[in-house]
Amino acid sequence: MQPLYDPEAVKPMWQELAQCGVDPIHSADEVDAAIKESGTTLVIVNSVCGCAAGSARPGVTRALQHKLIPDHLKTVFAGVDREATERARHHMVDIPPSSPAIALFKDGELVHMLERRNIEMMNEEMVAQNLTEAFDKHCARTGPSVAKEVYESIATARQCGSTVPMFSPFAKS
Repeated sequence: MQPLYDPEAVKPMWQELAQCGVDPIHSADEVDAAIKESGTTLVIVNSVCGCAAGSARPGVTRALQHKLIPDHLKTVFAGVDREATERARHHMVDIPPSSPAIALFKDGELVHMLERRNIEMMNEEMVAQNLTEAFDKHCARTGPSVAKEVYESIATARQCGSTVPMFSPFAKS
């Protein structure tokens, strides 16, 4: 599936998570493999919207500084990794498609979920608190995901979707 947004334009939005140890995945097969891994897997459906910029991404990166974190950290980007996003949403059973979304799986089973409708009502601290409570309940890996100095150097991408260029396969480089 062709992306809706220019992958280069959203690069800062996925790099923000990558700097905290979250690996981007781009295909349905990668999503299936990630969720099937033993232990806990955090899957973030990243997006260009304001609540992703203001609450979801900063809340996730803050939560990953906690004493307990998931074993595996993955992200797909709605509007860019379309096949992967569709498959990730498929695994979020009985949850309407939304982005951003944050799901925690344990041995392949969905055990915790934050949908856009939840995230819209939360700030960064509330997202982090919600996730760390889930990590305490389901995770065993010792955190943080990165050193404090790395976390403190992360630049939050506060750009929203209205300023992100659409993808054009005919654009001149």
